[in-house]
Amino acid sequence: MPETCLSVGLAQISPAWLDRNATIDKIVRWIEKAAQDDCGLVVFGEALVPGYPFWVERTDGARFESKIQKSLYAHYLTQAVSIDDGDLDKICAVARKKSIAVYLGIGERATDRGGHSVYCSMVYINRQGIIGSVHRKLMPTHEERLVWAIGDGHGLRTHKLGSFTVGGLNCWENWLPLARASLYAQGEDLHVAIWPGNVRNTEEITRFIARESRSFVVSVCGLMRRSDIGDELPHADLLLETADDVMANGGSCVAAPNGDWLLAPQANEESLYVVELDHRRVLEERHSLDVAGHYSRPDVTRLIVNRKRQTTVEFIDEKVSQSPTDPVTR
Repeated sequence: MPETCLSVGLAQISPAWLDRNATIDKIVRWIEKAAQDDCGLVVFGEALVPGYPFWVERTDGARFESKIQKSLYAHYLTQAVSIDDGDLDKICAVARKKSIAVYLGIGERATDRGGHSVYCSMVYINRQGIIGSVHRKLMPTHEERLVWAIGDGHGLRTHKLGSFTVGGLNCWENWLPLARASLYAQGEDLHVAIWPGNVRNTEEITRFIARESRSFVVSVCGLMRRSDIGDELPHADLLLETADDVMANGGSCVAAPNGDWLLAPQANEESLYVVELDHRRVLEERHSLDVAGHYSRPDVTRLIVNRKRQTTVEFIDEKVSQSPTDPVTR
């Protein structure tokens, strides 16, 4: 394979829904499969660990002080990913062992925000198994706001991967022009969009972003069916009764920098789709349009991005030095 090329694996899979550890074990197996297929990058769908909150719109999720909603949220919180507690260590280890980069969607239990709220986060892990960025979704969509907190700009970052500069966004924030522009300005030429699933979400915007940015765009979706709901879950009978046969049918796809399909949206199949990307295609298409370069006017319009991680409290502790003659306080 030429040095300018990169093989990307699109892992369109279902989670072991609302079971963090079982889902992580499944992801590890799919990373190993992608490595066997010589992928340099493998991508998974939005909030795959521990799973997208499909119950909210189907079980009267906006009812205040609902015992059912409290119970489901409490379970979701216990299954969310705490990066500080090492929940992603297995995934980092296999990425390092197989020398493969990973983009993964998680429900993040953020200890820097108290540890009791969930953020829809997109995690980048490099080929050395090191977490390069954690992007918390800027604005959860519609009913998602009942379970996910609002994120910040800290994770609006790109990463070098071979000849490419890769960045990404969660689901509907891919529609935010300024969020996209913040990545374009950092040299992004491989854009990763992750989704919970459904062809209707990816069939138009994937090609649109490719033509706007003159970049490769990889959209990766999850799957979710009634059969993926386990009997052991809280209120399993209600979840099964209100679920559709198919709640997420996939839709993973890849567009070239001119908007042509390299992989048209794929539905209803759990599979690893492997697509080879050649960076020279980016250079060719940037000849006529480079939105952050020769076709920009920073003297007229500019974007300011706040990438500070937002917290509710900042502790400023006095550093006390103790001399050998000072009394010891116990």
